[in-house]
Amino acid sequence: MLPDHCKDVSVREVGFGLTKENILLHAKGKSAYTRTEYIILRHGEDHAIVRVRKQDGKDLFRPILDLEVLALPEQVVAVRDEGMDVLNLSHMARLAQGYPGKFVVVQGLFNHISFIGPGEVMEVRVFDVVPPLPAKLLVLVERALSAGLVELPVVPVEETLDLNELAKDATTDTIMFPCRASGLTADGTILYLDETPSHEGDLTLIGCDLSRRIFQSIYRRRPAHFINMCPEDLAPEDGRKRIVKCCRVREGHVIKGDLAIVPWGATVQEVGAALRELLGASPRS
Repeated sequence: MLPDHCKDVSVREVGFGLTKENILLHAKGKSAYTRTEYIILRHGEDHAIVRVRKQDGKDLFRPILDLEVLALPEQVVAVRDEGMDVLNLSHMARLAQGYPGKFVVVQGLFNHISFIGPGEVMEVRVFDVVPPLPAKLLVLVERALSAGLVELPVVPVEETLDLNELAKDATTDTIMFPCRASGLTADGTILYLDETPSHEGDLTLIGCDLSRRIFQSIYRRRPAHFINMCPEDLAPEDGRKRIVKCCRVREGHVIKGDLAIVPWGATVQEVGAALRELLGASPRS
């Protein structure tokens, strides 16, 4: 129950009270533009939303055969936000979260008007390790949604795993992370695997399976203590839709049930494609 485009939504000022009986009565004998799928009716400050079924044909204006009243004034909130892109369903969904149980009619950027119905908002968990902050995967998801790469009312929910908290479980004075990141702190000595520092003693490696294999290849021994930080391995399994990064995926994405997995160095396009498959959407043509 979402318009594909604001061009599918007609807005009409009417001179009667917006009751279901009045709406159906005044629709008799009326026509609608060929592209109109929904009509937002205005009477003073009140709004109602109807869905239109028109007579088949090629005429620009065709007789209305049936109306479905989707929402009456008590179910509708009207919002004016000159910065809102009403064509971006993710942006519309975030706005709708502030009005639970309501249809939200939005007059936004360029005075375009559309609406979103209650219960349309879809949440996707974005599970990533930090630092650095902000979490890189969340930034990529936000960019994919802002660019309209996912045509669903998606709201991302950030979930982070703090590497500094993992470091508290280290059993050695020396801790090795896969690479430098602003904000990494730990008691004792911190090393970075990608810099291949010389080290002979025991250390705790905080990384993934690939990090452990690289460590063993370089140092010809196992780390004294290993703490797994792989988002795919550590993501909660609770039936919610999630997206994570994993270096085992080299390009594109992989779907495993409710989990979308993208490369550690994923692009916005790869993230958008992963979200589309995970959530069952298609890019706007």
